[in-house]
Amino acid sequence: MGQCGITSSKTVLVFLNLIFWVEDEVDHSIQKVYNRYNGTNPDAASRAIDYVQRQLRCCGIHNYSDWENTIWFKQTKNNSVPLSCCKAALSNCTGSLTRPMDLYSEGCEALVVKKLQEIMMYVIWAALAFAAIQLLGMLCACIVLCRRSRDPAYELLIAGGTYA
Repeated sequence: MGQCGITSSKTVLVFLNLIFWVEDEVDHSIQKVYNRYNGTNPDAASRAIDYVQRQLRCCGIHNYSDWENTIWFKQTKNNSVPLSCCKAALSNCTGSLTRPMDLYSEGCEALVVKKLQEIMMYVIWAALAFAAIQLLGMLCACIVLCRRSRDPAYELLIAGGTYA
């Protein structure tokens, strides 16, 4: 039981370390995914970017102007961002950079990091709860052992006082 408590404590420390590591890793990964965006639905990178931008109501890595540096933007030459950058309430949005008020202004990186950190906090709380339950179990075991040494009802079954 003690080994599990130590393992649980190490797990919490690992997750605390991950909270600070996540931001750097997300920045590197999101940059690669944005560079692979091609605007077609079957492409996994394109679907992922469109999904994240719609769900988190964001556009680009830091803001919508990040799209100007992508291969997709340079190939399409239409001076627009993906339609997933358009605010949900607008039905006539074309993603044009000439109408920035139709686009989400906040970048996705900060929102993705925030979501991941929220999820990791739930994992940390679960690990802490598990460790607390194990600590309670160890405390109960100690209480039983202390009572056993004082209570004459707990006698050795083997004569001579040795364990088998």
